[in-house]
Amino acid sequence: MSRLIPIHFPRHFRRRIARGEYPPNYLLSETKLEQECMVARATVRKVTAALRAEGLIVTTPGMGSFVTAQPET
Repeated sequence: MSRLIPIHFPRHFRRRIARGEYPPNYLLSETKLEQECMVARATVRKVTAALRAEGLIVTTPGMGSFVTAQPET
């Protein structure tokens, strides 16, 4: 996978959640996302914060971030 432009990063993950590539209860590992998209951890954290604000993921301290819902298309 080529490096994502940071502005496209949130849209990329919304799309993957909508397609079911990240189904409900899927653990979104920061380390895996960093490696997969070749971006800094700070970028991953900004995106997960945005997805959390949209209600697409929930973060449980000590456990990680999990997909909660499929966005409406």
